[in-house]
Amino acid sequence: MQLLLTLWISLLPYLGAAPAAEAARNHCQVYGAVYLERNPLYKNTASHVVYLGEQEAFADMVVYRESNKLFADAPAVWFVTPTKAFASHVLYVTDQRHQADFTVHFTDVRSFATCRD
Repeated sequence: MQLLLTLWISLLPYLGAAPAAEAARNHCQVYGAVYLERNPLYKNTASHVVYLGEQEAFADMVVYRESNKLFADAPAVWFVTPTKAFASHVLYVTDQRHQADFTVHFTDVRSFATCRD
């Protein structure tokens, strides 16, 4: 009986989808090594769906691309890795803005990197 109860409790996080408010807060925790998945076959393996926008004003996250993985240690500072195996976060890139969990705009200045709630 105790084994069944333990199993049921361990499966609770996987039984339902996360609320929209919780998903919106979690995108600010995306930093470090990031892999941008573009293949729709692997969309379900990604932690978030993102839209890469051209305008900074409408972006939920203004991201600085760090060239060294060790320095990507703050929110909205990413080291975009070419291989999925070395990534801390896997994000699926969509062309449809309405399908995205949040929008991203890349900046060339580190001090402009920010996450908007």
